[in-house]
Amino acid sequence: MKILVFGAGGQIGREVCRAAWSPRYAILPLDRKALDITKSAAVSALLARETPDLAINLAAYTAVDRAESEPEAAWAANCAGAAQIAAACEQNATPLIHLSTDYVFDGRKTEPYREEDAVGPLGVYGRSKEAGERAVRAAAARHVILRTAWVFGAYGANFVKTMLRFATERPVLRVVADQRGCPTAAADIAAALMVIAGHIEKGEAKWGTYHFVGAGAVSWHGFAEAIFDLAAPQLAARPQVEAISTDQYPTPARRPMNSVLDCRKIEAAFGILPPSWRVGLASAIREVLDSKAQCNLREDTGRAGGSARSGP
Repeated sequence: MKILVFGAGGQIGREVCRAAWSPRYAILPLDRKALDITKSAAVSALLARETPDLAINLAAYTAVDRAESEPEAAWAANCAGAAQIAAACEQNATPLIHLSTDYVFDGRKTEPYREEDAVGPLGVYGRSKEAGERAVRAAAARHVILRTAWVFGAYGANFVKTMLRFATERPVLRVVADQRGCPTAAADIAAALMVIAGHIEKGEAKWGTYHFVGAGAVSWHGFAEAIFDLAAPQLAARPQVEAISTDQYPTPARRPMNSVLDCRKIEAAFGILPPSWRVGLASAIREVLDSKAQCNLREDTGRAGGSARSGP
């Protein structure tokens, strides 16, 4: 089974490419240097040439705050790019898995969000991703849209790496405590994608929109505390983490106060039970703090604070 992976250079893409796929799967990774997903002719030509059995779209503009001042770039990747990939997949009879985000919701619901809940994105990033979802649904009959949230791992820009870097620079950190969500290991997302790909290969896929996040809700402040609890033996000093409110940490983009996603649908359809994010966190911290991975800390350009994060 040949699988084309768009966005292979991102934090989830890297995990997908290094995951333990069965030898019967051939992974064809594509990063932004290899293909501009907003170019319709290029995307169509690629699908026609490679004739993959499945396409996975992980490519996206994920700089949540910067999207407010660069809306054209966000819409080009998250909406136009998604639309081009979906159209090319439909044209070539290729099923598509498309990654989306918790930011399609406004965060006002007190319970975990289900797939059928009304969307209401608060900023450019969320609006562009929600528009991308609609484009995929309109263009590709055989699709799985996978919404995730609070993604972290050893590669790319994410909250875990920001906190570990700040631990070497600051004795006290102020982190937002009134936004709640479910941290999700990039490696766990890759594992879920492998399971979905297996169902597609067998002709057993249930097309539609699904949620997948790490098990257990927490605030950014609680997440930061968990990071330092696990990393403490490898840190010169454990920073103090002070809880602050969203109002005390203004950002260009508004964040949903509640990003908790209900994952019962994906368990029923694909047998995927999200693991605890704490297990994936321990693994990611070990990799980031390994002497060979110290340079990875500098990949993250996010701002300090619990709401300083890129989207999935």
